[in-house]
Amino acid sequence: MKSWLLLFTLAFASGPELALAEALQTSVPSAILIDAETRTVLFEKNADEPETPASTAKIMTAELVFKAITDGRFKLTDQFPISENAWRTGGAPSHGSSMFASLNSQVAIEDLIRGLVIDSGNDAAIALAEGVAGSEGAFATLMTRRAQELNLPHLVFTNAWGRGDPEQKVTAREMALLADHVIETYPDLYKYFGEHDFLWNKIKQPNRNPLLTMNIGADGLKTGNIDASGFGLVGSAVENGQRLIVAIYGAKNAKERSEEARKILLWGFRSFEPKTIFAKGETIGSARVFGGTAEEVPLVADSDVRVLLPRESSERLNAKIVYIGPLIAPVEADKEVAHLKISRGTSVIQEVPLKTAETVEKGSLPHRAMDAGWEYATILFRHYVEKK
Repeated sequence: MKSWLLLFTLAFASGPELALAEALQTSVPSAILIDAETRTVLFEKNADEPETPASTAKIMTAELVFKAITDGRFKLTDQFPISENAWRTGGAPSHGSSMFASLNSQVAIEDLIRGLVIDSGNDAAIALAEGVAGSEGAFATLMTRRAQELNLPHLVFTNAWGRGDPEQKVTAREMALLADHVIETYPDLYKYFGEHDFLWNKIKQPNRNPLLTMNIGADGLKTGNIDASGFGLVGSAVENGQRLIVAIYGAKNAKERSEEARKILLWGFRSFEPKTIFAKGETIGSARVFGGTAEEVPLVADSDVRVLLPRESSERLNAKIVYIGPLIAPVEADKEVAHLKISRGTSVIQEVPLKTAETVEKGSLPHRAMDAGWEYATILFRHYVEKK
């Protein structure tokens, strides 16, 4: 068994070639822009470099809390205590970002969520972590484990609020994908990220996300900055029904952070248009089947495969179908067995799961023997070529 590749080219001609992706320049060291619906990467710069998340880590804190609520473990009206640890480490005595919750008070989870995502309250993050997992350390373990469940292996957390720690690392790419997951999975709870201010303990604080006041359709997510990381932001905006997500890290100051994030988002809305390359249920390719009544099985996607292409440009995309094969009969219909990877240059801009379009039953014994002989001959030939 080995990984099989089926390669083909997708060409789209609509005018003189214009390398828009290379035309965008940003001063921040690390950045990525993705289309939320298709997860097409529109722009990236050092998007896989490890970064210190600072308070953008609170997006994962929010994800775990949202999941606990959605799973029925807690309700928004349930209350968590503000422990001395939450108050002293993340509250008013800490002189960091805080919702200013009172020591030993009981605060509803809904208010703690607002304190977390609007005020960027470290006390809110710790109180939520302790309430959900018993301790902040246990919660941080859950954060990393949850990232792995979401196929985001480069997100590693050691605390719930973004305290500087050399072991707490993220990448711009995976933080953008985490944001996409939160927006798509918890629409009724994601709304808290977009609220413009929050009043608690007679202290009214504006949302720290500068994009919300820029009239560009922004509705979340989080900023962050500590000395070890510079200024970072993971944000999202919607224009004409299209949602884009930007993640940047390493800006020198708050002004550069907001200006660069805004520039990247507006460039994305202005420069790209969607195009359907395969319709839902359309055969995209096929996978080799071993020992079946058919030698191949068609592969399809669950929904339209759409990409975003630069406007007024001629673009050539490369696509490949990757699977472990040949598949062993019997093969069930509607089973995910492969991925379609679409690349622009050297960058994979989209990856789409592919499923079998039909069932392939087990073939007769002579047919299976013939397939086995053919496979063995193929292996021998491959070894011969490799030795040459």
